[in-house]
Amino acid sequence: MIFSAFVAAAAASLFVADSSVKLVEDSSEIGVRSALDENALTWVEVEADGLQVTLSGTAPTEALRFKALSVAGSVVDAARVIDIMEVETVAAIAPPRFSAEVLRNTAGLSIIGLIPQTTDREAMVEGFAAMSELPVTDLLETADYPAPDGWEDALAYAIEAIEDLPRAKVSVTADRITITAMADSAQAKAAMEDRLIRTAPPELALSLDISAPRPVITPFTLRFVKDEGGARFDACSADTEATKIRILEAASKAGLKTPALCTIGMGVPSKNWAAAVEAAIAALADLGSGSVTFSNADVTLAAAEGTAQSDFDRVTGELENGLPEVFALYSIFPDTSEPSVGPPEFVATLSPEGQVQLRGRISDEKMRDVADSFARAKFGSGNVYTAARIVADLPLNWSARVLTGIEALAFLNNGAVTVTPEAITLSGKSGNQNASAEVAQLMASKLGQEGVFDISIRYAEELDPVAAVPSPEECEVAISEIVSSTKIVFEPGSATIDSSALSTMDSIADVLQKCGSIRLEVQGHTDSQGREEMNLALSQARAESVLNELRARRVLTGSFVAKGYGETQPIADNDSDEGREANRRIAFQLIRPEPSVPQGDSALESIAESSDIGANTEATDAEGQNDE
Repeated sequence: MIFSAFVAAAAASLFVADSSVKLVEDSSEIGVRSALDENALTWVEVEADGLQVTLSGTAPTEALRFKALSVAGSVVDAARVIDIMEVETVAAIAPPRFSAEVLRNTAGLSIIGLIPQTTDREAMVEGFAAMSELPVTDLLETADYPAPDGWEDALAYAIEAIEDLPRAKVSVTADRITITAMADSAQAKAAMEDRLIRTAPPELALSLDISAPRPVITPFTLRFVKDEGGARFDACSADTEATKIRILEAASKAGLKTPALCTIGMGVPSKNWAAAVEAAIAALADLGSGSVTFSNADVTLAAAEGTAQSDFDRVTGELENGLPEVFALYSIFPDTSEPSVGPPEFVATLSPEGQVQLRGRISDEKMRDVADSFARAKFGSGNVYTAARIVADLPLNWSARVLTGIEALAFLNNGAVTVTPEAITLSGKSGNQNASAEVAQLMASKLGQEGVFDISIRYAEELDPVAAVPSPEECEVAISEIVSSTKIVFEPGSATIDSSALSTMDSIADVLQKCGSIRLEVQGHTDSQGREEMNLALSQARAESVLNELRARRVLTGSFVAKGYGETQPIADNDSDEGREANRRIAFQLIRPEPSVPQGDSALESIAESSDIGANTEATDAEGQNDE
């Protein structure tokens, strides 16, 4: 009984102790949990173990974790609180977007933006200064983050491009260049765009917004001729698009059959320019043949030989009365009298090789030396042969007419000019589409209103240094014609070009060497047989193999990029042998600049204000083997 009493007492003690522990745990846990809930810390898990209180869970921030510990410590002794809480992982701070704005005008160059600290800032500023030959204002800031891929290439391209952009804003990021610029003329705009597109890195997105203001034409010149060869413009100028349409319609009524260039520019002498030109062209059509020349407000109507005097008098009288105010008419009727002696004549010829001969009559020894020196300055000191003889009693303005003839000859690639007292006649070939207009402008300004001249210049595209270089689109077409007849063939399951396709590579290389620097993507494609990863790797290897073959043939491939697309871009059904063969191919595609986003006139206005201060071409793999 005594033993039983001790056992019962022990059991009672254990029960009481256990109940006490549970009471302490429950009260601690409930108290801490209630306090945490009152402070909106519901994410905390609370567990009591004897006198210890364990806090767990994931805290949104480190500050909230400390707050949970403080709240729990206000309910129970802080020494009893066990902290096993975690804090949410904070995403790494994203690097800033690096960019630079380069603004160039006639006064200097400014650079604004944020660049990586690893960029050689001093070298960059020196590069811009060397290319622009202008003072550079550095307003850049730096950040200690690694430079993104493509940043250095984009910056190097911007430094190179700024040399050809006298008034421009260039926006540089790692993957894009945006250029807003002003060119002096439409021709300069086209040449500027061509250079920028050809020299841009292939991985870089390029956006161009280049404008060309209307040129200032002085003197404001127009010359319309109608002879046995038909009607034509030697020069045509208009102040607006509407005026241009009116002039061309008047010329069409007068017999113009072929398309004509008419330059829209500034400098028109009168708002009635279109009306005056229409009246003069109609008068020439009434005469039947001859020429009409405008040099600002001076109008010269020259009749052809064989024109009846009565018709000439009637037409010139009507034109004099019909011309708007400001315009003055000078009419020329051909002299049909037979001279007793041969007229004075000076002839200069220019051969296709650039050799010039001066023959005919010159007033004196001094004038012969002047003509010889002037010709050597125009054509090169070693290319001129002078055989002119000195003759007295030449017309007073003979020397000026000779020099004008030599200057006009310089607009040709080959041809001849004949100077007589009555007229200056120039004929030949030129690689400049505007040669006739430029010569007519020269003649009108040098000879005056009474001057008579005849221009017969034929444009030869093969002599045009710009047109002689095929455009990138023409290069695509040329490559397409090659691969349509012969295919690029690879050894089965390999990136090695088959020997039978090497002649095709030779032909493609010949075309690309004539094209110069163009942005081109050499694409590799496969069919869907085999694993997708292996097809992607094989297409990349084949594209790089083609690129290496082009390099071996001395093709400049700095603006080319090789890219494999695997089976992702089929052009035929992979369920047939023919379809799979079509899908196994190499494609050549131009990398074209992205269209510029319209920005209104704000960008160009900022530049102006600061101035005051492919189609796919495919070569298929003829193998019938699996790409894998």
